[in-house]
Amino acid sequence: MKTITISDEVYEKLVRIKGKKSFSAIIDELIKRNVEKRIEMLIKSAEKTGYEDELEKISKEIRKSFRVRI
Repeated sequence: MKTITISDEVYEKLVRIKGKKSFSAIIDELIKRNVEKRIEMLIKSAEKTGYEDELEKISKEIRKSFRVRI
């Protein structure tokens, strides 16, 4: 377990969206959502270049690494 410091403004935003979840759970969800969004944007861009299959393979590895926490 680690301690982090965040601004009061960010803390208040997290409190409003977290509900009954822990702060760690909500931060993890936000990070995963951001990663998924970026991957989808990359795949969409790759469709124009013909590298979408290769990028899809890479994105699966990225997604897998975010499901496994050490």
